[in-house]
Amino acid sequence: QVQLVESGGGSVQPGGSLRLSCVASGSISSRDRMGWYRQAPGKQREFVASIIGTWTNYADSVKGRFTISRDNTKNTIYLQMNSLKPEDTAVYYCKKFAPLSDYWGQGTQVTVSS
Repeated sequence: QVQLVESGGGSVQPGGSLRLSCVASGSISSRDRMGWYRQAPGKQREFVASIIGTWTNYADSVKGRFTISRDNTKNTIYLQMNSLKPEDTAVYYCKKFAPLSDYWGQGTQVTVSS
């Protein structure tokens, strides 16, 4: 069983930055695919970014602004978010991809507003 706990959300003005963290209760390795998703009010959950090994993938809407990274020694995944826009407002979820059942965190709220 894996538990994922996100932190780092908050309120920020447009153009600001936040760094989200996701700590896994069990160990994670570079071979584990980890990702960030988000869900805005009234919308479906959507893919933001993922990482496996050193390979990363991003949604077009965040390319050039967000960076996903990992520190396996700390069992932690990060999402550095720069140049935030109001449309980035959402609950952000951490995900561990697994063959039988994916694991999700409880989410952390990010609000971008002036």
